[in-house]
Amino acid sequence: MSAPQPAAAPKPLFVGDQGRRLTIRDLARAKRRGEHWPMLTAYDAYTAGVFDEAGIPVLLVGDSSADNHLGYDSTVPVTLDELIMLGRAVVRGTKRSLIVSDLPFGSYEESPEQALRTAVRLMKEVGCGAVKLEGGVRSAAQIEKIVTAGIPVMAHLGYTPQSVNGFGGPMVAGRGADAAKRLREDAEAVQEAGAFAVVLEVVPAPLAEELTASLEIPTVGIGAGAGTDGQVLVWTDFAGMTPGRTPSFVKKYADLRGVLGDAARAFGRDVVGGAYPDAEHSFS
Repeated sequence: MSAPQPAAAPKPLFVGDQGRRLTIRDLARAKRRGEHWPMLTAYDAYTAGVFDEAGIPVLLVGDSSADNHLGYDSTVPVTLDELIMLGRAVVRGTKRSLIVSDLPFGSYEESPEQALRTAVRLMKEVGCGAVKLEGGVRSAAQIEKIVTAGIPVMAHLGYTPQSVNGFGGPMVAGRGADAAKRLREDAEAVQEAGAFAVVLEVVPAPLAEELTASLEIPTVGIGAGAGTDGQVLVWTDFAGMTPGRTPSFVKKYADLRGVLGDAARAFGRDVVGGAYPDAEHSFS
């Protein structure tokens, strides 16, 4: 009798090829292994395909598309129909990444029933693997309703951009004893309601690390230090497409705006000067 073969080592989320779409179970396993993983936003098929091929395990069709893709001045105006259109493109452009779709402002706050209707539309019309919504204790009933229907939910705590008008602008969430206590209560509430993961945005690094250690579900940081399980950035920020200043926590990994600008200027010069199209790029 041959000796039993040792179990294969688990494949990492980043770059590791599972030969299938990743699921929330993969993220739970990564949490148990202490594995860190990246997440990016995506709003179209081509960039989503690039990130998918690069091994990014989770892509978020975020309401951040409003002010980073569609030209709005905040996340508030983007509609459910717009996010459905963008999400369908992202799903079509990818093969491996877990696709998470945001519930936009006004599509879930009214009641758990409204939240479920929105989540069902996203799952059916986008084909995503999970949805995301903002809020802790105030959104726990919505999360529970959606999860009970069999739809995975990623929660979002800390600075929640859909509430920017209530905050009066970007702010660090969880500073001070009272604010930290509320954030802990929010984190416990979304976990108890059934969320499979939680985004922590613009939260003091020590508090985010504490929450990551105390929660059973993965945490995803954005401006929350290095102690979270995952890290997410808006793709136009990290790739250098965003004009003007970006948040201080953003590291720019490319100057894509500069590259595209140089290419457009070179094309313009060639057209004006008669260098394009030349014989090589013409039909005889």
